[in-house]
Amino acid sequence: MLKHKHCQPCEGGAKPLGAKESQALAHEVDQWTIEDDKRIEKVLIFKNFREALQFVNKVGEIAEAEDHHPNISIFDYKKVRIELTTHAIGGLSENDFILAAKIDELLRN
Repeated sequence: MLKHKHCQPCEGGAKPLGAKESQALAHEVDQWTIEDDKRIEKVLIFKNFREALQFVNKVGEIAEAEDHHPNISIFDYKKVRIELTTHAIGGLSENDFILAAKIDELLRN
């Protein structure tokens, strides 16, 4: 299970996941969409700004622990967009799906 794995350092020489590999891993996370075969994205809606901000802070803690950092934006005061990609390789790696699974677990608790 992805949520039990840890992100591994990724060197610039590694190749990004192919479409088939990305699709297989996407089935292991909850409602993340693959965008341009280079990133995965999820938009969440909270009750208010405070809840959105608290969630973003928790995601930040997970990202720091995994040393894999998403792009996060709060918009329309209570919506959060999370984008995951592996910048060093210009596309998706297993790390993106590991972090997505950990974020999904956060939402379940």
